[in-house]
Amino acid sequence: MKKNLYVLLIFCTTISGYAQYAGQASSNMSAGGGGGATGQIYDLMGPISERNKKNADMYSAFQGSPYISDTFLPTTMFYGDENMGNIFYRYNALNEEIEIKKSNSEEAQIQSLSRDKKINIVTNGKKMSFKTFTTSKNSTVNGYLTAIIDGKKYDLYKRSYVKYTEGKAAANSFVKAVPSRFSQFTEYYFQKDGINRMDEIKLKNGQLLKLIDDSKKAELKQFLKENDLNIKNEKDLIKVFGFLNS
Repeated sequence: MKKNLYVLLIFCTTISGYAQYAGQASSNMSAGGGGGATGQIYDLMGPISERNKKNADMYSAFQGSPYISDTFLPTTMFYGDENMGNIFYRYNALNEEIEIKKSNSEEAQIQSLSRDKKINIVTNGKKMSFKTFTTSKNSTVNGYLTAIIDGKKYDLYKRSYVKYTEGKAAANSFVKAVPSRFSQFTEYYFQKDGINRMDEIKLKNGQLLKLIDDSKKAELKQFLKENDLNIKNEKDLIKVFGFLNS
């Protein structure tokens, strides 16, 4: 266990900078990828806890949160298939950043998990890791995806992210001010076996049919109709990819 914790520190990095809320998520500006087990990942620059203290007062006036969960949750970290030990994590979905600490005490130092694509953590039994993917607008983006289905033919992923909207001051005494807010969104991506590309799924049955091979399209159309499925519902989307992998 001591060895794992030592290696864990190699794979973790702290970040002093913080992306501007009105701008693009920091991960979208990065190249992705990452180093290997030699520790050539990122430089150690300073604890996140210092940054969070500076932002605490500002957050209190905002609606919503940049985090999917404001509390640190237990997880297990892997580098490839190697178990690196148990940690606690909190996902900043605004900046595409996973904050971690070795214990859940308030005194424990908060660090940022390196954006190395071989690193993954387990959330609700599913692996979450840094990926490169293509949105429905054909933009290439780097960020964190959670694997929902690891199938023989198709993999299905879920992305949770946050956008920041700046508030507006009241124009006069008859109009209320609009507070700044964080809003959460969800997207889904799939990857076909043998294809080195992940594409966003527009959550309409007809749009999904356009992404599927012609050989499976007719069967899928019938499956959707017979089971009265709507892929806007995550459970129905999972059923569809279960069918595609059968």
